[in-house]
Amino acid sequence: MTITKTLLGAAATIALTAGMATAEPGLIIDLGGKFDKSFNESAFNGAQRWAEETGSDYVETELANEAQREQTMRRMAERGANPVVVLGFANGSTLEAVAPDYPETEFVIVDMVVDAPNVKSVVFSEHEGSYLVGMMAAMASETGTVSFVGGMDVPLISKFACGYAQGVKAVNPDANVIVNMTGTTPTAWNDPVKGAELTRSQISQGSDVVFAAAGGTGIGVLQAAADADILSIGVDSNQNHLHPGEVLTSMVKRVDNAVYDAFKSATEGTLEPGIAVMGLDNEGVGVAIDENNADLVTEEMTAAVEEAKAKIASGEIEVHDYLSDNNCPAY
Repeated sequence: MTITKTLLGAAATIALTAGMATAEPGLIIDLGGKFDKSFNESAFNGAQRWAEETGSDYVETELANEAQREQTMRRMAERGANPVVVLGFANGSTLEAVAPDYPETEFVIVDMVVDAPNVKSVVFSEHEGSYLVGMMAAMASETGTVSFVGGMDVPLISKFACGYAQGVKAVNPDANVIVNMTGTTPTAWNDPVKGAELTRSQISQGSDVVFAAAGGTGIGVLQAAADADILSIGVDSNQNHLHPGEVLTSMVKRVDNAVYDAFKSATEGTLEPGIAVMGLDNEGVGVAIDENNADLVTEEMTAAVEEAKAKIASGEIEVHDYLSDNNCPAY
């Protein structure tokens, strides 16, 4: 039986500042909680898979607010956790400041690049996976209008939106793609009520397929879509099961594999700093097909997705990367 330790409260503070040594990996869950059914939960599942397979323990903590980022990283490092895995682009600047102070600690950041000799950065080709689900959305749409609800209005989420729109337009150049972001602060990741409101507004404009890339906010998007009997597309984790028969697919982003691999390689002594890109070629992103959406995904969709994957891999199809160029040609 494995045990995960949560570093919360005064007792944990005393233990951490006392510098208690441990060889256990550490995981810092970002805002929104580990059961957001999306990004954070995928990371948590990867850590749990490693623990179950190895019979080993790891330490974890969940951020409650922005002010905790630096303090939490330092406490985890001082405790001796190795590696320390941090989730989300919002931790980038903090890790840049913290990592040099703990040169013997290995850090892994997911969704951001930090250039330091003791940091491994794991990033994803979200635009490529989003392109595939965009194709599927266009093929499933009966109105010719589809939509996107993002979480926090940052370039990374526009990377999803742009790839999605490009995939839609590849199938139907005349399609209308509505794009809305939930907000400009981290609360945008955990506002299902606002997500539902945006979805209903998009439906009123004709959208009959909506893609959510919004963390916990996306739960409201999927619910509103199901209530209105239109199709939705999940993200990060496989969310098909949340509304069986009404979620067209999920653009899975294998954050679980990133965390699992970080724990495994660090404990085996093979973790190396630098940048790792997880994309279509190494199953870092993809589309989810299972018993919950099998009746929605046609043979034509499956064939189109497989053809597009091959063409993206060969370079015949170039999916626009919004992080490299903020001018999205698809909208």
